[in-house]
Amino acid sequence: MKRAKFDQAASDALARAVRDIEKDTDAEIVIVVRGRSGIYRHADYLCGAIVALIGLIFVLLSPFEFHTYWVPIDVILLFVAGAFLSSRSDLLRRLLTAKNFRAQAARNGAAAMFYEAGIANTHAENGLLIYLSLLERRLEVIADRGILKAVPPLKWNHSVFELKQIAQNPDSEKLVKAVRDLGCVLAEHMPPTGENPNELADGARIELK
Repeated sequence: MKRAKFDQAASDALARAVRDIEKDTDAEIVIVVRGRSGIYRHADYLCGAIVALIGLIFVLLSPFEFHTYWVPIDVILLFVAGAFLSSRSDLLRRLLTAKNFRAQAARNGAAAMFYEAGIANTHAENGLLIYLSLLERRLEVIADRGILKAVPPLKWNHSVFELKQIAQNPDSEKLVKAVRDLGCVLAEHMPPTGENPNELADGARIELK
């Protein structure tokens, strides 16, 4: 996964998509792309332990002679190297973490953002959060009551399902297209009334660190 796919150009494209969509609907859309939602020190420590164990087994079974004095130091250094390697690799952290943990981390991050960004406080209850978490390969969609009342459940669930497929192979261009497709659904079922102020910032939040 290349996080460079979500650069300033991607942020600008997403912001333009939001502005265009909101011309045709009362829905208020916020898009957030995060590098990760959870804390993965456990994966780093596990990777370090695996590397250290492999090194220890090599020392014990190797035909070469190793001074006993250096073995503990080598094991510690291998542990540190393995932990550091994991801390720099989304792939390793993902492989060394249970799917349920990653899913819950993304859900928690999205729920927190829904309130932190004020999406839950729109006057007409028409806020919508699209939250993509790259390490977890998860995309969460949280819509306020107004949207859920306006859009038929079957059509809404289908639109959300299509949007969530982006998370399996995150790509900014695909995300922009999927967001615009969702915008067509919102325009159909929640057209502008002319009485709804723009309460939420239109720019996308991309936080990759």
